[in-house]
Amino acid sequence: MSMVLFASVVRVGDGLPLSASTDYEQDKELQETKRLLKGLSKKLGQFPDRCTLRTGPYNVNFTSSLGVGYLMVCTASYPNVLAFCFLDELQKEFIVTYDTKRINSAMRPYSFIEFDTFIQKTKQRYNNPRSLSTKINLADMQTEIKLRPPYQLSPEDLRAINGFSVHAPSKYKGIAPTQMLEPVTLPGIVSCVLSILCGGLNLLRGVHAIESILQNDDDEDFNYVIAFFLGTAACLYQCYLFAYFSVWRNSKSFLAFALICLSNMYLYELRNIWQILFHVAVGAFMTLQIRLRQPLGKAPDYNV
Repeated sequence: MSMVLFASVVRVGDGLPLSASTDYEQDKELQETKRLLKGLSKKLGQFPDRCTLRTGPYNVNFTSSLGVGYLMVCTASYPNVLAFCFLDELQKEFIVTYDTKRINSAMRPYSFIEFDTFIQKTKQRYNNPRSLSTKINLADMQTEIKLRPPYQLSPEDLRAINGFSVHAPSKYKGIAPTQMLEPVTLPGIVSCVLSILCGGLNLLRGVHAIESILQNDDDEDFNYVIAFFLGTAACLYQCYLFAYFSVWRNSKSFLAFALICLSNMYLYELRNIWQILFHVAVGAFMTLQIRLRQPLGKAPDYNV
């Protein structure tokens, strides 16, 4: 049966448990998963703000925001979109109920144990699909998960949780860690090199066009300078999109490719047909490689 089994709220900075649902489940695998969740709660700052961990018959899902982490254990068949809707409700209620100063000043575990009442009520709602379907809107969460899938924790991450890599530096930098991408392939490297080459050619021709403006004071040359520099920017931006995850990444790469095509169309008087085809072909090849290099653990189409 698909259901939420356990939930807890912790302080991200030190893993201090602030509240948790009370349960009397004696299943050994579930108890082991809860011990794993306890170790994970002490290292939330090392991971992205939305993650999923698969552990046999159970899933551990968690989110973190404003220095507080919200974790839950559910059966493996429980839909991810419902799991993160559940965590989102806990987060909204906790933020409204407790101010940041009080959270940061908490000294003992389970200082907000009274929040368990809300956790239990929410858990009962999410374990009863008939009463739940009319009370929440899944569309927003489905869209958000498709745009920014939860990071799938790997065996390497588990070893870090269990203490084998305690001193290893965090892989995720900044306030909002980005989704990791699949390993780079040889065609991807070739496309990056060619794209950088095209960007360099555009930049070189743009510099020469500036020299022509200084010598001849020709306004038309200024438009060519803009076209060359836009082509350079589009090529380099495609390389950036290939290397790093970004929201609407595929759409941005297509727009960059469109800019490459437009700039080369404007420069048709300065380039022969083969040069234009080369730049457009490299832009198209780069766009394809960006689409092929997907985020690790990309979420499938979540439907309840």
